[in-house]
Amino acid sequence: MREFSLPALYEVPTDGNLTDLIHRNATQHPDTAVMGRKVAGAWTDVTAARFLAEVRAAAKGLIAAGVRPGDRVGLMSRTRYEWVQLDFAIWSAGAVTVPVYETSSPEQVQWILGDSGAVAVVVESEAHAAAVESVRDGLPALRHVWQLEKGAVGELTTTGAEISDETVDERSAVAKADDPATIVYTSGTTGRPKGCVLTHRAFFAECGNLVERLKPLFRTGDSSVLLFLPAAHVFGRMVEIASVMAPIRLGCVPDIKNLTDELASFRPTLILGVPRVFEKVYNSARAKAQADGKGKIFDRAANTAIAYSRAIGTPQGAPLGLRLKHKVFDRLVYSKLRAVLGGRGEFAVSGGAPLGERLGHFFRGIGFTVLEGYGLTESCAATAFNPWDRQKIGTVGQPLPGSVVRIADDGEVLLHGEHIFTGYWNNETATAEALADGWFHTGDIGTLDEDGYLAITGRKKEILVTAGGKNVAPAVIEDRIRAHALVAECMVVGDGRPFVGALVTIDEEFLARWAADNGKPAGSTAASLREDPQLLAEVQRAVDEGNAAVSKAESVRKFRILTSQFTEEAGHITPSLKLKRNVVAKDFADEIEAIYRA
Repeated sequence: MREFSLPALYEVPTDGNLTDLIHRNATQHPDTAVMGRKVAGAWTDVTAARFLAEVRAAAKGLIAAGVRPGDRVGLMSRTRYEWVQLDFAIWSAGAVTVPVYETSSPEQVQWILGDSGAVAVVVESEAHAAAVESVRDGLPALRHVWQLEKGAVGELTTTGAEISDETVDERSAVAKADDPATIVYTSGTTGRPKGCVLTHRAFFAECGNLVERLKPLFRTGDSSVLLFLPAAHVFGRMVEIASVMAPIRLGCVPDIKNLTDELASFRPTLILGVPRVFEKVYNSARAKAQADGKGKIFDRAANTAIAYSRAIGTPQGAPLGLRLKHKVFDRLVYSKLRAVLGGRGEFAVSGGAPLGERLGHFFRGIGFTVLEGYGLTESCAATAFNPWDRQKIGTVGQPLPGSVVRIADDGEVLLHGEHIFTGYWNNETATAEALADGWFHTGDIGTLDEDGYLAITGRKKEILVTAGGKNVAPAVIEDRIRAHALVAECMVVGDGRPFVGALVTIDEEFLARWAADNGKPAGSTAASLREDPQLLAEVQRAVDEGNAAVSKAESVRKFRILTSQFTEEAGHITPSLKLKRNVVAKDFADEIEAIYRA
């Protein structure tokens, strides 16, 4: 057994709640832009004083509508300014926010709103309203449904016009630090989602210590962050609250379809995302360079960036020749890549899945350091992250200050701290299993080095055992294979089988480029090319890269290219892009059998 901890850097308030942050900001930084809001296609600043006023206006409507302290209120929308406004408005009414993924099915909507006992819900679109209406008969506690696209905020403002500021301020003060702030339903790779109860104290401990440890990244009046993660996910929620806590300017965009344009217009100093975003940036840049006939230059620049990053992490540093090459490529290539990321940022924080050492070194080498972290819904997002000044690429960093990470005898990662959830809503059995002897059992397998840096090697329940008795952690090899531009998703199989295999889906965007570059017919699909020798050889290169990270017994011997994608709609992946292995295994059972048929 091994454990590591760091002293707390932030003193969690003994009382009060998260609404104190917006009151403090309005008092201490009234004219500071704390939000960026898209109006008619252009970013408009929202000051701390105005944000408090707009939160109060919405909270008045909730109070007038009969929302009482402790009531649960659902929030189903893409990431947008109103999400943040209403989140704080719900707290200002003394209530508890229940996020609902905007991609949720009617059955999931019914379960989350019904299990939480939500008395009201704010939805974004007509489709969301229809989903709620279709299960309304199964939601006896639900009294109100407001729709953002039909003027929900204006409606609430009008409804609450007679409620005074003093009434809202009194209601804001009702919740105490140990009261629930939110119930976040885990997306769940198996079974129904469980509602994680996260208190105001948990978010204070999480975001307060995060902001203090990453102080240079959270400079009031200078720093800014663009939130494009789902606000319903705890990672997105952490970004929201940490930004308000600092405070720094926060902008929200609903999706990543036009992310490069949004980054160019908002120009954030800090980006928080998942590895797939950074993989896309790299792969898109490389594909564009190849299309422009500059593929070899890009590859040399990438290799130089990686070598430079590795060298600056050594006592002797980068040699003169490497420094000169790096300086040339900085002018020709790296500066353009930084411009794609907004042009002002030097740091990003990545979580949700492993980033991969090569990609970590690449981004640090181009002057845009991606700090990898690790966390779960139950740990209020980040429970470990790389410090800005002592990064160890290949790890998820040191524990959140004020918390403890322990590695159990069987390798499981255990957590302790004020940021840990208090239990699963209405589920004492699951709570007792997860929280034992004051420690949260994550289900993840990991190691701690001598400096307290954590490395995650797999999931306890996802360990495959081949027919030969070899234990295989799928995540290690899957992440390496998925880093290839042509690979959308990868799932390793082989439990009880003679060797390890893999199911691979193809990235449709990059397949079109690859097909054109390799003389394939226009409109080629994964289905039409799944037996194509060139495509198979390219995917084999990705598999070889993955195999390089594991032993021979753990390596993928055979793979199958699938003709369709793993989708959230089909139940193959969660909203946070985690594989539901049992669903994939069931739906693609014939493909798995084909791997082993010979």
